[in-house]
Amino acid sequence: MLLGVKETRRDKLFLAFTYFFVILAFVVVLYPLLYMISASISDPKYVASGEMWLWPKGITFDGYKRVFENTSIWIGYSNTILYTLVGTTINLVVTLPAAYALSRKDFVGRNFFMGMFMVTMFFSGGLVPSYLLIKSLGMINSMWAIVIPSAASIWNIIVSRTFFQGSIPPELQDAAQVDGCTNMRLFIKIILPLSMPIIAVMALFYGVGHWNNYFSAMIYLNDAGKYPLQLVLRQILVLQEMSAQGGGAIDTSTAAAMNSKAEIAALVKYAVIIVATIPVIVIYPFLQRYFVQGVMIGSVKG
Repeated sequence: MLLGVKETRRDKLFLAFTYFFVILAFVVVLYPLLYMISASISDPKYVASGEMWLWPKGITFDGYKRVFENTSIWIGYSNTILYTLVGTTINLVVTLPAAYALSRKDFVGRNFFMGMFMVTMFFSGGLVPSYLLIKSLGMINSMWAIVIPSAASIWNIIVSRTFFQGSIPPELQDAAQVDGCTNMRLFIKIILPLSMPIIAVMALFYGVGHWNNYFSAMIYLNDAGKYPLQLVLRQILVLQEMSAQGGGAIDTSTAAAMNSKAEIAALVKYAVIIVATIPVIVIYPFLQRYFVQGVMIGSVKG
C-alpha cells in the first residue's frame, strides 16, 4: 500500500499562495470581459455614473440594434475578415517555407540569410520611408498596403525554424530524398502534415494581429469604405470623446442633446467591442490543443 507524502507547513503555505495568485489572475482577466458585456446591455446612464460595475442594470439591447443597423460597421467587419484571411494566408505562405529552408543544414548560406533577417528586427527605415515605398509601389488605398508590408515576422520565422529543427527528424527527410522525393514535394506532402501545431500557432498569432490592426489602415487607406472594423471602432471612440468634451457656453437643450449622443455612442462602443471580440473567442478553442504544444516546442530559440 502506497502512503501519500505528507505536506509540510511550507508546502501548504506555498500551495495556498499559488491558489490565491491563480484566482487573482483569473479575476483580473475575467472582470474586464464581464464589464464590457454588462456595459453593452446596460442603460448608459448607469454606466456613466458608475452604478454599473459588474452586473447589467437597466438592460437594453439598443446598442446591438444600432450596431446591426449601422452599415459602416458591417462594411468594416467584412473588410476585417477579408484582410485577416488574405493576410494570414500570405503570412503562412511566406513564414513556413522560409523557416523550413533555414532549418535545413544543407541549405547553403542559411547563417548569412538568418543574420540578415535578424538585422531587420532591430533596424527599420521608419514610417515616412515606408509610406513613400508603399506609395511608389502604387498600393496606397488598397488592401495590399495592409497585408504585404507585414507578410512575415522575423520572430515567428525563428520560432517556426526551431520547431522544424526540433520536431522533424532529419532521417525522415533523407529517406524521402532517397525515394526520389523533391524538396517541394517533401515540404508539401510530408513536412506540412506533421507541422499542424506550429501552423495553428502561427495562424493564431498572425490572425489576431490582422484582426486588431488599425494603424496601417489609418496611414495607407483614404476610402472609408475600405476601413477595417478596428478603425471604425476608433472613429466611434473619437466621436464619443468629442461629444463629451464639447465645451463652450451652450443652452440646456443643446447640452441634453450632446449628453444623449454621448450615451448612445458609449452604448454602441461597448456593443462593437463585444462584436469585434467574438470571432477570436470562438476560434481560439479549436486551436487551443495545437497552441500549447506549438508554443512549447518553439519556445527555445536556436
